Amino acid sequence: MTRRRTVSPAPVASLDGDQVLAWRLRRQHLECRAPEARTLGVVADIAGLHAQVMSSAELTLWARVEGLAPSAVARDLWEDRRLVKTWAMRGTLHLLPAAELPLWCAAQGILKPRHHAPSWLRFHGLTRPEADAMLAAIPVALDGHPLTREELAAAVARLAGVDHLAEKLRGGFGDLLKPAAFRGDLCFAPSLGQQVRFTRPDRWLPAWEPVDTERAAQEVARRYLAAYGPATRDAFARWFGGASPAQAERLFRSLGDAVATVDVAGEPAWMLAADVADVAAARPRGVVRLLPAFDQYVVTAPRAHDAVLPAAYRERVYRPQGWLSPVLLVDGRIEGTWRHERKGDRVTVEIAPFGDPPAATRRAAEEEAARLAAFLVGNLDLRWDT
Repeated sequence: MTRRRTVSPAPVASLDGDQVLAWRLRRQHLECRAPEARTLGVVADIAGLHAQVMSSAELTLWARVEGLAPSAVARDLWEDRRLVKTWAMRGTLHLLPAAELPLWCAAQGILKPRHHAPSWLRFHGLTRPEADAMLAAIPVALDGHPLTREELAAAVARLAGVDHLAEKLRGGFGDLLKPAAFRGDLCFAPSLGQQVRFTRPDRWLPAWEPVDTERAAQEVARRYLAAYGPATRDAFARWFGGASPAQAERLFRSLGDAVATVDVAGEPAWMLAADVADVAAARPRGVVRLLPAFDQYVVTAPRAHDAVLPAAYRERVYRPQGWLSPVLLVDGRIEGTWRHERKGDRVTVEIAPFGDPPAATRRAAEEEAARLAAFLVGNLDLRWDT
């Protein structure tokens, strides 16, 4: 039987790199910071905040929201419960709008359950019945009040009737808990001192309305293209994690007339049809930002494109063990790295450009450093490593 070949639609426009980068800056609230009242909207627009390092999540918002209070993220997360912390795309920690957690969990349903994969079971030393019993026990254990990892491990082992689960759940970086988070059975609760705690989303959040899996996946694909398009199917598959390029293209195509293909510097890419004219009209505006480690812009940037980051500097940004450096961003191009340190009332910011930046870029970067020091409530000590 001959497999039918899928033919991509003809591009409706040809775009250059500058147009695309200018557009992405605008859609990711980097061209112009959003007002503080739009904080939750910004989190939704950029598909969550990468939260492997909580301070980076806070600075991701600082780079996009005018007048953000230093305590805003913690307040929205633990007091007002407008944000929720959980494992999401690529199995990494994210902060998501609490009201949208059912959407993101439902979208994970298009992926094959990782706890059914033989390699996953072998790595964790579990049988499939043991893994199923563990996942069934987690929401039962959390049906009451938040539990520390130690408390959750003991309760799950008892409920599942699998003694060695307790030791496995106490160790590692949460790999055994991620499938429960994907299913919407677990999220983070406020820590108890230095001890991480977990709770059930449907108990912790104000409301939980289940969402159809296919509709959720389509909405996630639409949001991705709205913020990070034009993009290839491979880029979406990598960002979502666990999806194949074929699944990504199927999702794009399922959006029908809402999507279009365009030519970006000779390469085909997908984007929302309603945005094509605006991307074509986008122009660089001299935008300079200091983006933190693990910023969503850097996470989603096409790594193989010199227009964003020359190959000679990639290892300074995309480092071993998945670490992403803080970057100096100039009109969508990564043109350096930076770091900061807080000691007493002094905030030291050191910027290491890849070349010799023009005076206008230096001034704009210095203004961003001053904003950062004000956000961290300290006096700026700015240094250039050139």
